[in-house]
Amino acid sequence: MTTRELTLLAIGAILIFWMVGAYNRIVALRNKVVQAWAQVDEPLRRRKDLLAALMPVLAEAWPAEQGAVEAVTAAQLQVTLAADAMRAKPVLATAAERLVQADRHLAAALVRVRALADQDTELKARDDVRGWLAELREVEQRLAFGRQLFNDAVQACNEAAHQWPTRLLVKLYGFEDTGPL
Repeated sequence: MTTRELTLLAIGAILIFWMVGAYNRIVALRNKVVQAWAQVDEPLRRRKDLLAALMPVLAEAWPAEQGAVEAVTAAQLQVTLAADAMRAKPVLATAAERLVQADRHLAAALVRVRALADQDTELKARDDVRGWLAELREVEQRLAFGRQLFNDAVQACNEAAHQWPTRLLVKLYGFEDTGPL
């Protein structure tokens, strides 16, 4: 082999090793996003269970406020559907955006319900309701922490995918940006 052929072979080998390394780095970062999703998914499931237990009690206690209870129930259904889409593929930006929008609607609906609960002394006296509301606050804190972990993983993945020269290969590999929560 001539020196030129050896040089071309060495350049080709370096290029192949770089491509494999870049692919593996992006895949590892995307796997961290999937792992971080578990820190969001568990509190979402727990919040769903808490709201499922709490809403019938509130509906019974507040016959005049059915609209507030129904708004929470409908918003929770949208969050559940969006979370199901995220479970299927947590690295899709569109699924993350859908979950963010659904969660905003739920948060707005919960503001009204919490305000009503704070004013209802009879309801606040019930141990079960007080326990559910306290646990709901705790779950919201865990959810905020999980979102931060998820968003940090998303940012690391997206930054790596946008670094030159890796970004030249991102489309070749079929990777897209991951969306934050």
